Amino acid sequence: MSTGNPRVLVLGGSGFVGRSVCEQLVREFGGAARITVPTRRLRAAQAVQSLPGLTVLQADLFDEAQLRALLAQQDAVINLVAILQGSEAAFQHVHVELPQRLAAACRASGVRRLIHVSALGVSDQAPSRYLRSKAHGEAALQTAAQMQGLDLTLLRPSVIFGQGDRFLNLFARLQTLFPLLPLAGAKARFQPVWVEDVAAAIVRCVVDGDTVGQTYELAGPQVASLAELVRLAGRCVGHSRPILPLPGPLAWLQAVALELLPGEPLMSRDNLASMQLPNVAGGQLPGLAELGIQAHAASAIVPTYLGSGLGLARLDRWRAGAGR
Repeated sequence: MSTGNPRVLVLGGSGFVGRSVCEQLVREFGGAARITVPTRRLRAAQAVQSLPGLTVLQADLFDEAQLRALLAQQDAVINLVAILQGSEAAFQHVHVELPQRLAAACRASGVRRLIHVSALGVSDQAPSRYLRSKAHGEAALQTAAQMQGLDLTLLRPSVIFGQGDRFLNLFARLQTLFPLLPLAGAKARFQPVWVEDVAAAIVRCVVDGDTVGQTYELAGPQVASLAELVRLAGRCVGHSRPILPLPGPLAWLQAVALELLPGEPLMSRDNLASMQLPNVAGGQLPGLAELGIQAHAASAIVPTYLGSGLGLARLDRWRAGAGR
């Protein structure tokens, strides 16, 4: 793929990770990249609309004709579309059917380069619908890579944190509201990875042809329990609350209660099932280091966006390119 003036389609480009990916693509190519971000709601893409070389289009990715039209004359496609909550049918629709449709549209449009963001812990035998559906989506794309010559790269991040995340920001907010935090899955282990490191990995895959055919595990340098991460969030906002770890049956009941509330639940039974497996890199696959990226620790980055101005100068320097 030409790296001078690439045409890149970013599915999910208006989301939390997608915004960082679009910003880093613009920086990498000095604004010369032609980036297309499709979205169901144009208002959702306001954060990226002003970036140079970026076009936002309203589109339905599950419409075959629209998807083919989006792929026309693209050099590469990045798939970031995912859901964390939903029914079996919803996970199948987003994590399996969309990759299948995407592979077929790539074949019809002559697009070969695809970078697909999956998740750590994917497996046919995983305890959660989320992880199983992610595994099935990967399998569909691997089959397309073998059968139609798709130039595929798979990325499996751990839980992603950063400014605007719905992970540590949520736990920080809860600790400003309540004097005690009952916590399901308190002992679950994570290797959280900064959103900017994930975005840098995706951009590296766009420019480096040697990443074709590879699967990368994207994880930070520190392993921590959920309780330790929640405490970090509380300290950063000056409201570190006592944590009450919930045993299995009470954790399940809490998840059921949260699922009954309006809107997307803070935690679901499927989330609890995912946390039965350590969300850490296995070490058998390449990771950020093999992509030339030095991973940033949550303990160093989280205070820069949850604290009262702490570390903001450092974060600004990184965004300007000094930290790369």
